Amino acid sequence: MADKVLVTYFSATGNTRAVAQKLAKAAKADIREIRASMPYIASDLDYEDEKSRVNVEHNVDARPQMAKAINVGDYDVVFVGYPLWFGVAPQIVRTFLESQDFTGKTIVTFATSGSSLEGANGEHLHGCAPKATWKTGRRFTSDVSEETLAQWVEGLGL
Repeated sequence: MADKVLVTYFSATGNTRAVAQKLAKAAKADIREIRASMPYIASDLDYEDEKSRVNVEHNVDARPQMAKAINVGDYDVVFVGYPLWFGVAPQIVRTFLESQDFTGKTIVTFATSGSSLEGANGEHLHGCAPKATWKTGRRFTSDVSEETLAQWVEGLGL
């Protein structure tokens, strides 16, 4: 395992938070939450409503403002977790990635979803941190065990 590991995550409903907390323990990592300056509420997450916040942000390629910056400078490996929205990471994850210099760092994505399989590998995010070394990410359900996460981390060869 690399010297310094950080688990970052965005979670609108708590599912990704649950996985991130277990992953931080499994990887012996620090943990930081990616929070929007304007928190998401239930009506923001209504995919059926074309005027809901998730639809608007997705359709205009928005970059929502973060509540607080997360400094990745001291870390060698950064896990980036998110729920899958429309098969990709929420736009705030792009805000986070574009706000940092990931030169010489390794990024590993993890995503939560009960059904969607696309987007967990993080390939759609590579352009947000082009100087990073990217490892292929994985999708998990919120009830994944810490043991399963530890085995995954071990298999990454960090």
